[in-house]
Amino acid sequence: MSGAGLFRRKIITEQPAERRLARTLSWPHLVALGVGAIVGTGILTLIGVASDRAGPAVLLSFAVAGGICACAALCYAEMATAIPASGSAYTYSYAVLGEIVAWVVGWSLILEYSLVVATVAVGWSGYAARFLDWLGLSVPHALAAGPGAGGVVNLPAVFIIAVVAGLLTLGTRESARINTALVALKIVTLALFVVVALPHFQSANLHPFAPFGYGAATGPDGAKRGMMGAAAIIFFAFYGFDAISTAAEETKRPERDLAIGIVGSMAACTVIYMVVGAAAVGAVSYTRFGKSAEPLALILAELGRGGVATVVALAAAIALPTVLLAFLYGQSRIFLVMARDGFLPPALAAVSRRGTPARITWLTAVFVGIIAGLAPLDLIASLANAGTLCAFAAVALCVLVLRRREPAARRPFRVPAAWVVAPLAIGGCLYLFTSLSGLTQRFFFAWNALGLIVYFAYARRRAIT
Repeated sequence: MSGAGLFRRKIITEQPAERRLARTLSWPHLVALGVGAIVGTGILTLIGVASDRAGPAVLLSFAVAGGICACAALCYAEMATAIPASGSAYTYSYAVLGEIVAWVVGWSLILEYSLVVATVAVGWSGYAARFLDWLGLSVPHALAAGPGAGGVVNLPAVFIIAVVAGLLTLGTRESARINTALVALKIVTLALFVVVALPHFQSANLHPFAPFGYGAATGPDGAKRGMMGAAAIIFFAFYGFDAISTAAEETKRPERDLAIGIVGSMAACTVIYMVVGAAAVGAVSYTRFGKSAEPLALILAELGRGGVATVVALAAAIALPTVLLAFLYGQSRIFLVMARDGFLPPALAAVSRRGTPARITWLTAVFVGIIAGLAPLDLIASLANAGTLCAFAAVALCVLVLRRREPAARRPFRVPAAWVVAPLAIGGCLYLFTSLSGLTQRFFFAWNALGLIVYFAYARRRAIT
């Protein structure tokens, strides 16, 4: 450690052999991990909500949100290659900004990853329940929904989390291969939508282009409408690339592969989103699919391609666990590093013979499974977004501080125009945070107040110095 008190900084060292994770991942695995995390429920559902709030200007919303995330992704790439260790934003903050900041970032990441995994698991549960109904194997509502949705426990959500956790404990390379196959299925599914919808593109559907303006004005229903208001929603369809940086310790050539994985997955997903968004908005008026929970399927049905709509929905359900895999993987690695640092019981940092942190993976699965099975996520899921914004801003700040403190330090990847890109990432994240509802902001500050109580009552005294 260097420094003193609350802002003492962690000196990153290589782990002893018995605690070291196996280096089995190369850049194609990392790109697939990032695309698997990013392309998920966002493009399948949020394009409808965002179109309802921005109209055809949602295409610019994609560009703005993608631009902010691209700035953050470049910052992640620099920090991940300069500090190629597990832990993502938590580790970078500990090494650059100090212990108390790292704790807040790590606590926020727990919020982000847990709620993303739980929310996606519950969403997958809905697809699974409908598929089982089609097979004549109905799941009782009491066992397919948590108490907040009128049930007792959401067993399908718990089941899929257990399956993904089991896959992760088998081995990182094995789970990466399966993830790559499912990501390919997801891309083929979206390509099928574009091939069917794009020939129906009509320029008339783009007029008026910005019916709610280009800003972010609060409407009568309390929702923020306009191009920038929609960008605050679309942003949440982009994050997930940060899960790649948690794989630093398991990457064969981290100095090269991490930057390719982070920047490559963001670039690929931005192109995918823009193409899918153009096909959707151009094929059918936004007023017809803007309020749909399954906008792509609805668009295909409106075009008279109900069979293709069913195929797209089924393939999406099959591929959706890639999001669970990426975020459950990321959270288990963050928990692992926090256990190594003494903030969690050190015994949880044990590594199995396969080179995977089996104990912490299953603990993470149990923790998230309880949330997915019981919690009323409809009120708190957006908290994940607040945690993400906190982490993104912290990583961009780390880039600036490290550039000033250690200008000659080795940086295999350097953010171009860092003193422009990093402030844009920080400012963009702060702006999007103000676009969240007041209730979400209050919950976020309450969560971190609880985190500080845990830090001062337990974690600080046990931190390994």
